[in-house]
Amino acid sequence: MTVLSVELRDFRSYARATARLGTGLTIVHGANGVGKSNLLEAVYFGCVGRSPRTRNERELVRFGAQAARVTVELLDEDRRHELTVAYAPAVGGEGAVKRVTCDGAPVERLLDLPVRPLVSVFVPERMELVKGAPAVRRAHLDQLLAALWPLRARARTEYGQVLAQRNALIARIRAGRASDGALPTWDRELAGKAIELQRHRADVLGILGEPFGQRAAELGCNGTLSLEYRPRSRALDEEAFARELADRLQGDLERGYTTHGPHRDDFVLLRDGRDLRTYGSQGEQRLALLALLLAERAVIASERGTSPLMLLDDVMSELDAQRRELLARELRSGGQSVIAATELGHVPGAGDAEVTRLAVSAGAVLQEAPAAHPMAGNT
Repeated sequence: MTVLSVELRDFRSYARATARLGTGLTIVHGANGVGKSNLLEAVYFGCVGRSPRTRNERELVRFGAQAARVTVELLDEDRRHELTVAYAPAVGGEGAVKRVTCDGAPVERLLDLPVRPLVSVFVPERMELVKGAPAVRRAHLDQLLAALWPLRARARTEYGQVLAQRNALIARIRAGRASDGALPTWDRELAGKAIELQRHRADVLGILGEPFGQRAAELGCNGTLSLEYRPRSRALDEEAFARELADRLQGDLERGYTTHGPHRDDFVLLRDGRDLRTYGSQGEQRLALLALLLAERAVIASERGTSPLMLLDDVMSELDAQRRELLARELRSGGQSVIAATELGHVPGAGDAEVTRLAVSAGAVLQEAPAAHPMAGNT
């Protein structure tokens, strides 16, 4: 799956722009504040349907415009596809509207489309993955699980559905509208889904740990970096998990919801066994996050036979020459990558013929090195 181009309409600082990406490395370069980050954000928005930088999608609409739109053209083997995401904020009492289409046909979620490319993104806001709340890491872990083994993604959905049913019953019991006679049935059902989900999450971190440590070492991280899964439950089977739920029933009734289970799990990044969130500097945390995303890219390529599109926002400026060389070599080892930099010289090999270069200035994109794609035609 290759992203051929991205077309922006009234997105952030762009009134109208089109950029063609290379099949390997694409470098987006320009001064600070000219729209490099916005272009990478648009690629992600067009492929995933949401922004990696903000939850307030109103911010995506160019000042003075009524709606933003991003269209991504894809090449899947010998077939081309077009994904479009359009967003209009709430106006005059009307709710916000987001429309997503694939080849002109409306779809509910891009994440459900088989033709959607996998995307990994490194932007400053993603430091939440290291420093933020457990819910951020849980969501990321479940997204990685779905990317690695799509058929296993149902485990998180099914667990959520049973959890919602148990919570609804707890609320009725708490309000005196139901008895607790049905709880053991829901506990057993939830226990089965919980043990399955925990097992899948442990499998993900199990195959990710070694490549994460290797890439962290290559990038010059101090000490030995590792990953640790921290499930809320200590149960190894359904019966033990159901007993844990029963033991916590009184607390659940007092709070009105289920307080125990995989929806409270976490995983942490460790350096020499200590939580990097607490004991790592900002620079060390950034390198660890980069190592994590590179490791994820590698294991997805190994499991799925295809590398995710990788988007990196101005990461080179904070690396020394040796680490820049290591990162550039990693990115060019396979798959499609887009990296934003203030200076072309920050990216080793930027002048090579196979590298696509896009110069950005004041909301405009200039194609300096044309991107050649099979069956893609000319711009």
